[in-house]
Order: sequence, then structure tokens, then C-alpha cells
Amino acid sequence: MAAFRQISLEGVRTISIAGRKSKVTPAEFARVLNARSASFRAFVDSLPHILMAEELRDLVKDVSRARKARKPVILMMGAHVIKVGLSPLIVDLLKRRVITHVAMNSAAAIHDVETAMWGQTSEDVAVNLMDGTFGMSRETGDFINTALVRGMRESDAGYGETLGKKILALKAPNRRMSVLATCCRLKVPVTVHAAIGTDIVHQQPTMDGAATGELSFRDFKVLVHSVKDLTGGGVVLNIGSAVIMPEVFLKALTVARNLGFKTRGFSTANFDMIRQYRPQVNVVERPTQHSGRGYNFTGHHEIMIPLLASMIKAHLPAR
Repeated sequence: MAAFRQISLEGVRTISIAGRKSKVTPAEFARVLNARSASFRAFVDSLPHILMAEELRDLVKDVSRARKARKPVILMMGAHVIKVGLSPLIVDLLKRRVITHVAMNSAAAIHDVETAMWGQTSEDVAVNLMDGTFGMSRETGDFINTALVRGMRESDAGYGETLGKKILALKAPNRRMSVLATCCRLKVPVTVHAAIGTDIVHQQPTMDGAATGELSFRDFKVLVHSVKDLTGGGVVLNIGSAVIMPEVFLKALTVARNLGFKTRGFSTANFDMIRQYRPQVNVVERPTQHSGRGYNFTGHHEIMIPLLASMIKAHLPAR
């Protein structure tokens, strides 16, 4: 005899599936494509109209509506976007006037400069850390640090504009792949947001804390100037920055609102390989509470961002 009593199910009431509220029907299922002949648009249309596939479509529509309404599309990004080879896609969206502002951490600026100037980046940290040479590439530190010192002394430009203009002035061999240079050439605001001590150029003799701080502060004010226009539309994309850009964005947003700008009713989206606390609350949730919409997409940048960029282009009017 069993030691524990079991409930009887004889009195359970059932209902008909015909009257049950359901969320999925075959109409939303994925469609099989002929991969040899299908267009990219057909591929997108073949994705299931369920969960994240449908949310990605909605985000693309938000971006398209933002540009049609002349609202900002602000791209915030970490270094990994450059390291995994996505610069050409960002440059293309800049040329198509989809992205209206690029804000990056200073590690992203380092990878952009190294790629533009010397055609290589992303050193082997594990190997170089062993003998104390990690982050000690002289050319990188000299280029960035001396540019910032000179920029503080000779102009009112911020961190991003100073580096972008220097890449263009020196006719860097790979300047067409540079996000910094492309923004400056197209007159699209580009800002670099540094946390002193986090980057390799901060550990070299050419480092000037005053110049780094001043030019990054100027860029914070440039970012606020763009954020203030997220009124009744616009999109903010955060790609691969887990701490710096979510924190900077939240402060930029509160400054804009403090100054009286009605920065509400916009969309935000976070793209990263794992879900992190700050992007979730500081990008996806808090800025869009009571108005707007927040998205969170999980996946590798080298797959998700080409998909996003191609979907945006497919949704744009023919050039």
C-alpha cells in the first residue's frame, strides 16, 4: 500500500481546443526555401512569425520609420563589433544615412584606428601578458594619445571627431573601413566614451589624463545633443557594450530630460552573446518605460549584425 495519498483527477473539467486561446498556428510557421534561387527578402519572409524572429522584423520597421520621420538612429557599440569584422557593414549603413550617430567605448576606437592605420588589430593578450608587452604597441598609443593632447589644445572637437579627422588627414591605408573616419567624412556625429584605466593606450608614457577626460567629456555632450531628439520616435541600438555605453546612455538621457526635452516614445535594442544586467535595465527597460519599446537579442555579433544590417537594407526604399 502506498504511504502517500494521491489526488483524484476524476473531477477535473476539460474544455474544447476550438474555444481555447492559442498563440501559434501553422500560418506563423517557417517556410521551406529553395536555397539556390531564393532572394534575401524571401529568406526573411520565410522566418517564423514567432518570438524573436518577429521582434527582429519589428525592430527593422522601427528603424525604417525613424529614418522616414527624420528621427535619430543611434548606434552604441563595444570593441567586439570591430574585432569580428563588422566595420564594413556599419560603414555601409552610415553611407545609406541609416545611422545618425555612432557612440563607442574607447576600446572600439583603438581597434578602429589600428585597422585603419596598420591593417591589424586584436593582439594575443594571453601570450603578450606573460612578458609585460600586452598593450604596449607604441604606434597605437602615440597616434591616439598625441591626437587627444593636440585636440585639447587646438580645437573644440571631441575624442571621436579628433581621431576620425586624423585618420583622414593621414590618408590611412584602410580608412574606408574606419567607422571613425567615415563618420567624420559624412559629418555624422561619432563619440568615444573612455573610462580611464580600461584601455591599452592608458598605460603608455604618452597618456594624458586631462586630454583623455576632456575630449571624452566633450563627446558626452555631443551624445546628449543627439539623444535629445529621441522625441516621439527614433531608435537606439546597443551592440556588445555590457557596461560603458549603457551607463553613459542612461546619463545622457536623464540630462536631456532634465533640460526639458521630451525624449520619450523611442525604441531601444540590445545585441549581445549573453544577457547582461546593465544593457537589460539601462537600455531595454528603463529608457522605454511607459512609452516606446525595448528589444533584447541574444547571439553572436558576427551572425546577428549581418542579418540585422541586411534586413534593414532590404526594408529601405530603392536607391
